[in-house]
This record gives sequence, C-alpha cells and structure tokens, in this order.
Amino acid sequence: MCNYEGGVTAVISVKKNNETESNESIIRRFVRKVQASGVLLVAKKKQFRQPDQSKRLRRRSAIIRSQRRQERDYLRKIGKLETN
Repeated sequence: MCNYEGGVTAVISVKKNNETESNESIIRRFVRKVQASGVLLVAKKKQFRQPDQSKRLRRRSAIIRSQRRQERDYLRKIGKLETN
C-alpha cells in the first residue's frame, strides 16, 4: 500500500533471506526500503502542515500585520522604539 495522499499508510516488510543473516543487515535493508519508498519525505511534509485559512481570515490577519507595522514605524519615527 503506497497511497500516501489518501490517508492509507505504506506497509514495508522485510524477511530474512537465510537463517545466518544478522539483525543489523535486516535493519539496513529495511531502512533502505523506507528511504527508497519516500514514506519519510511525505510524513515530514505533512508533520507541520496547517489547514488553509479562509479568505476572510487571511485578509484580517493581513490588516492586523499592516496596522502593527504602521504602529512600529510610528514609534520608531518619534523615537520611542530603537531601530535595529
């Protein structure tokens, strides 16, 4: 299963090739398969993804940012706020 976008998780399995194969080599093969499949990249992308805001909320936050910028500029102009 490799449908990442639809919410289905990927299943990656590794079996022992023979009885003498060490656990380290099995883990190495598993890690290589995970990296090749791209599961980690998709998980890292989705980890901090935020849902899209509505147009009204985007506009409101832009207005607030603009007002704060104007306030900062004014305070710098009159000498109440230091410039960097």
